[in-house]
Amino acid sequence: MYEIRIHSRGGQGGVTAARMMAAAAVKDGKFATACPFYGAERRGAPIVSFVRIDDHPVRIYSQIKKPDMIIVLDPTVMETVNVLDGLKDGGAIFINTHENVQFPDKFTVHKADLTGIALSENLVVAGSPILNTPVIGALAKLGLFTPESGEAAITDTFTDTRNVTVAKKAYDEVI
Repeated sequence: MYEIRIHSRGGQGGVTAARMMAAAAVKDGKFATACPFYGAERRGAPIVSFVRIDDHPVRIYSQIKKPDMIIVLDPTVMETVNVLDGLKDGGAIFINTHENVQFPDKFTVHKADLTGIALSENLVVAGSPILNTPVIGALAKLGLFTPESGEAAITDTFTDTRNVTVAKKAYDEVI
């Protein structure tokens, strides 16, 4: 079972990203679950979401304490939350940034400027760039699911074609 923990802020789309990731994996013939953990439910508050993907039915719906991958949609969350807590040795980190970031060498780090990509298409709600659809493109590039399944999960969720556009841009930008 591959377990993913997503760190974001309320209003950025982290919870929806988790649901779309699970949907994309299911479209690829996998089994998946997605669940959020809100805590203080308000826009801008740190939020954690969890995704499990497996070749067998997933019957666990709890928080993930030892993830295989960490996704950081808002790097400022790292100022108050230890996002690496429990990440397995050899685990992967995906971070939304255009800057060089340093993490321990025992982790594989991937990045893309999801914020810049969302802003380039004016994909903004209530003043915040929407990061859920570009991260789907980035994760497709990392092989969590096929680009076709990622795109289908996006179009099943949103009708605005900019969402697919930003996913494709993120796919191309992942380092």
